[in-house]
Amino acid sequence: MDYSQFLAMKQEIGLLIVFLLVFLYDTFMPKKALNATAGFTCVVFAIYTLVSFCCLSACETVSAFSGMYTTGPVMSTIKNILNVGVLIVLIQATQWANSEFQIMRRGEFYELLLLTLFGMYLMISARHFLLFVIGLESASLPLAAMVAFDKQHYESHEAAIKYILTAVFSSAVFMMGLSFVYGLTGSLYFTDIYAGIGAEHSVMLIMALAFVISGIGFKLSLVPFHLWTADVYQGAPTSVTSYLSVISKGAAAFAFLVILVQAFGLAYSQVWEWMLYALIILTITVGNLFAIRQRNMKRFLAFSSVSQAGYIMLGVIAFNTTGLASMMYYILVYIFSNLAAFGVIGAIENATGKVNMDDYNGLYKTNPKLSFAMMLAMFSLAGIPPFAGFFSKFFIFTGAIQQGSTAIYVLVLIALINTIISLYYYLLVVKAMFINTENECVIPTFRSSCSERLGLWITVAGILLLGIVSFFYNSILSMTSSGGIMIDL
Repeated sequence: MDYSQFLAMKQEIGLLIVFLLVFLYDTFMPKKALNATAGFTCVVFAIYTLVSFCCLSACETVSAFSGMYTTGPVMSTIKNILNVGVLIVLIQATQWANSEFQIMRRGEFYELLLLTLFGMYLMISARHFLLFVIGLESASLPLAAMVAFDKQHYESHEAAIKYILTAVFSSAVFMMGLSFVYGLTGSLYFTDIYAGIGAEHSVMLIMALAFVISGIGFKLSLVPFHLWTADVYQGAPTSVTSYLSVISKGAAAFAFLVILVQAFGLAYSQVWEWMLYALIILTITVGNLFAIRQRNMKRFLAFSSVSQAGYIMLGVIAFNTTGLASMMYYILVYIFSNLAAFGVIGAIENATGKVNMDDYNGLYKTNPKLSFAMMLAMFSLAGIPPFAGFFSKFFIFTGAIQQGSTAIYVLVLIALINTIISLYYYLLVVKAMFINTENECVIPTFRSSCSERLGLWITVAGILLLGIVSFFYNSILSMTSSGGIMIDL
């Protein structure tokens, strides 16, 4: 074996170096220095993220391990986008990690988080289902421990049990689909599966794709595989919930696109296109309708994230480079918008323990800056111009309709109608903060920590800049448009 192939995994090696530095710091530093664990982790990861962005211009498409692993500009870009989200989560989690109940195991939180990110890296670069499953499990199992991190809360234990049982079941369903795929083609390489499918689409292929889509649908919270989402989001610590809602969803969405295009691209119009039509319509509609009924803010954003997953899938079903670029841009915007909302929720929860929407009545009177940040997050998630969420929805709709079929126009129309529904329930939060002021404010005036304010400043800047500066989307689009990107991701 040529061990020089590991040099192709530059980002994975860099992430492992960050993990080892955090582990060694947490293990061997004196007790007084451990108070700086959170700051040390944020600084080291920020340096790693900056280096990754600087090296992006020199990134070339490289394969390793007989084609099982592939990296290139597109994969490096989506990993860097995830890095930005992880950095924001690390900053926002500092106050919670340094709290009285978490201070003894904050090092484990950072180490588990970095391990899950490493698994997502493998999912993104995998071109063989064995490597993909290794990445999938590396990302899922540590997340179960993170969900159970609030040991003193029963809801956290319940959420962890639900998450691990769902993860095990979804993995079993996914592996059943892979067994059918292997029986049909005799290989687990994406390229070999693509060549082995051919023009004949048997019943076994349809069943295999149904199992594969179902297995990944659990990770993405696509309806009807979403039932775990609200309970896990509510029971998990808010910092873990924010990580679950954006980082894992972004990695799974990109990996899902790679699998469907590279392995099952020949079966697009006959098999998996109509499957995704049904899933997207159900996911957007059910997520929106159930979000209207929620009063707990974390459950509210859970069903919001279910609906957002449906919009992300429009980039997959577009089956073109514009759809790929718009999906990556949508994930970037979604990271800033959703983490801004969770940043406000986390700051209020850490200070007062309040997580219900009714508690936000009159929040503008006592905490105007937090109200302003939450308002921007809601406007962006709803797709109101000129904020970034409007342009992400516009680009993903544009990429979808370029496919040109009548069915895709109907699908986009349904998505547009659902955008109006989502506008209603996002404005419920704004109404509670700025209009429902007749009663005494439940949440008193308080000053959030420096780390929480920094996280909110970054997310608010992202919401505003991504809606104004077109450079970001144009760069992603030009990158994905070069050299048959939908076949050679």
